[in-house]
Amino acid sequence: MSLWTRLTGWFALLFGLGYFALPLLGLTEFSLRARRGVYSLDAYAKVIADPEFQQTFLYSVSMALVTIALGVFLVLPTAFWVRLRLPAARPYVEFITLLPLVIPAIVIVFGYIRLYNTSSWLPLTGTIMGTNLLLAAGYTTLALPYMYRAIDTGLRTIDVATLTEAAQSLGAGWTTILGRIILPNVLVAVLSGAFLTFAIVIGEFTLAALLDRPAFGPYLQRIGANKPYEPFALSVITFIITWGCMGLIQLANRFTTYTKAPR
Repeated sequence: MSLWTRLTGWFALLFGLGYFALPLLGLTEFSLRARRGVYSLDAYAKVIADPEFQQTFLYSVSMALVTIALGVFLVLPTAFWVRLRLPAARPYVEFITLLPLVIPAIVIVFGYIRLYNTSSWLPLTGTIMGTNLLLAAGYTTLALPYMYRAIDTGLRTIDVATLTEAAQSLGAGWTTILGRIILPNVLVAVLSGAFLTFAIVIGEFTLAALLDRPAFGPYLQRIGANKPYEPFALSVITFIITWGCMGLIQLANRFTTYTKAPR
């Protein structure tokens, strides 16, 4: 490798780091200026002590856990069955799972409101539980591309057919195969999809706002319109949560050794 190539690589790396790091440093520095003349954590303290922050954050965390459970329940059997019995259907399944990337969230939520309003045959928006269910379904849809890719990648690293045949020869049913054989072998992949889902749900705004649910995303927007320093502190907190999820994914992958399954 020539000196010029090395210098170009280092320049591109430093430029990329500066492009992302400098705005974040400026954001963090401004969030510490709530007390005139000195740096302080006053903005962070006010945000964390705000009862609405606690309520909306806990609500979004609970919705994220529900969304993760729904996503795993939906995606794991589907990806498993496609890989085991329907390999020809994989392109179509992948196409369907990519649709949430090209269909805006506002289209999805207006479709929910149109189909499940109080005058429809299934008036889910008429109750809190029904609206929460719609929100969880919307979050599951938005996270579907990431959850499916993560689990499908995990299934590619194991010999699904051999494991299934061995379990069936010992008398295991499909529920046992999925829950006690397949899931433990792709647990890291499931965790990767779960962390990505968590990051998506925590910061999502459109679905929660239009369904009028007390989620963290709408709270970010409201406080950003009324406070000077607290929005910047919240942005830093959200950034830490998101990158914490990314770090957990890398940590899980680091302690797992994959072996490519035979085709």
